[in-house]
Formats: sequence, C-alpha cells, structure tokens
Amino acid sequence: MKTQQLLITFALGMCAVGLAQASDGESLLKDNGCLSCHAKAEKIVGPSYLSVADKYRGDKDAVAALVQSIQNGSKGKWGRIPMPAHSSMSQDDLKTVARYVLATKP
Repeated sequence: MKTQQLLITFALGMCAVGLAQASDGESLLKDNGCLSCHAKAEKIVGPSYLSVADKYRGDKDAVAALVQSIQNGSKGKWGRIPMPAHSSMSQDDLKTVARYVLATKP
C-alpha cells in the first residue's frame, strides 16, 4: 500500500513539474517576442513549432542545436528570412524554450 501511495505521489509530482515547464515555456515565448514570428501549427514568418519539433524528432542533440539557433540566431535553415539572435536569454530559459518547442505535438 505504501509503495502504491509513493508511486502515485511521485507521478503527481512529475505531472506538476511538466505543467510548470509548459507554463514557463509559454511565458518565455510570449515574453521574448517569439509569437510575433512563430505559432504552434502554422508558419508565420518563421516555421511553426510543430515543424521544428518534427524536423528534430529523434535527434539526441536537438535541445543543444535549438538552443544555439535561438541564442545566436539562424540564417537559411527555414528560408530566406533570418532569425534574430536572442543572446540576452539565460541558458536555463533557452533550454526551457527549446524543450517546450520540441515537445510540440499536433
């Protein structure tokens, strides 16, 4: 019985962590102007988050690659319009945004 209670408590805690990260990811996207050029499922100026997640799905280095693109900007990966650098974001925030985008599902 105690083992079952511990497992349930652990599972609920992990759900809370996931929800907090999702909330943080959404806030960071909004606060850093990402939503001006990107949306979940449709291309605006840059690719949709779903397209980015699909491109990197299965890539073990996806978070690091996306962090680099967000921090330093990118050019030519998704078309002619370059993505500006977000060099003022902390490494933790960059990783949170990258993980959030990579977790996008239809």
